[in-house]
Amino acid sequence: MTDDVRATWSALVVEDDPDTAEFTRAVLERHAGMDAVVAADADAALRALRAGSFDLVIVDVQLPGRSGLQILPEVHELAPGVPVIILTAHQRVDYAVGALRGDADDFLVKPVDVPLLAERARTLARQGRERKAAQRSRTILAVGAHPDDVEIGVGGTLAAHASTGDRLVILTLSGGSVGGNPGIRHRESQAAADVVGARLIHLSFEDTHLDPASGPITAVEEVVQDVRPDQIYTHSNQDRHQDHRAVHQAVQVAARGVPDLECFQSPSSTTDFRPNTFVDVAVHLETKLQMLRAFASQAHRDYMAEDLVRATARYWSRFIPGRYAEPLETVRSTLRLPVPDQLSPGRDHG
Repeated sequence: MTDDVRATWSALVVEDDPDTAEFTRAVLERHAGMDAVVAADADAALRALRAGSFDLVIVDVQLPGRSGLQILPEVHELAPGVPVIILTAHQRVDYAVGALRGDADDFLVKPVDVPLLAERARTLARQGRERKAAQRSRTILAVGAHPDDVEIGVGGTLAAHASTGDRLVILTLSGGSVGGNPGIRHRESQAAADVVGARLIHLSFEDTHLDPASGPITAVEEVVQDVRPDQIYTHSNQDRHQDHRAVHQAVQVAARGVPDLECFQSPSSTTDFRPNTFVDVAVHLETKLQMLRAFASQAHRDYMAEDLVRATARYWSRFIPGRYAEPLETVRSTLRLPVPDQLSPGRDHG
């Protein structure tokens, strides 16, 4: 392999030693045809994984704070299906066993031979891409009455779907004129959708006057026919806001052929909201908060406060092993056998 290899893959190198980090980066770029990004500690690595997409992650065992082995579960959550190479200066069996138990794809001892590192990096990156290509991504449609409804209800869940490669579509039925300038709110909705790479469909039904039979059913039907979703999230019927109930009823009719339909909680949900599905959003909560920050015109509202968003997600986590969760009422769900790297919400059937 020569130095003029054109970059075709991307890699994240997690290494706190500057010399080793530069050496690894140079090997990947000059001998493996990769663009390489370096993170000096665990937190920086997780931020990089939230912000970008990689074909390979190379992690040193000894890192400041948390070790490379300790962050492997979060790496897999943020970059499902992406191969991981563990690097260490220690020739100890327990490190290798820990790496394998943490689902690392390879374990190399430093100093690493240049041809070996380049060959393993290329091979694993290629295998990772092939695995991803073999998996069928799903189309997810989230339907809300107003700008920010979907993001408040299932922002973390949508971020989790995005991390698996699912296609996301957000349908907002009104411009939210009662709560602010529709033009500004439309731009904010687009900025929030861009955070998770979602397609935004923003309609202009009159705020606070949504009537399922006067257009919304037909509008949702047209979107369903266009995007052909595998799963839909929308408002619960257990809600004080008339627009939220209207959207729920419209989706029930318009999406009757969609196999999976689940309802999210809004700030105006009543105590009759009874979730039976809980999505672990611990590694995606920051992405949800980033989506909500896009709605600057609504920042004064209590339910947009970050501490309340965190506290709500923390409360619902009591039903799952994770730290933060989003609750859903399941209207209907089609049983699918588990697939590696697929979103797997925690469920409570009590």
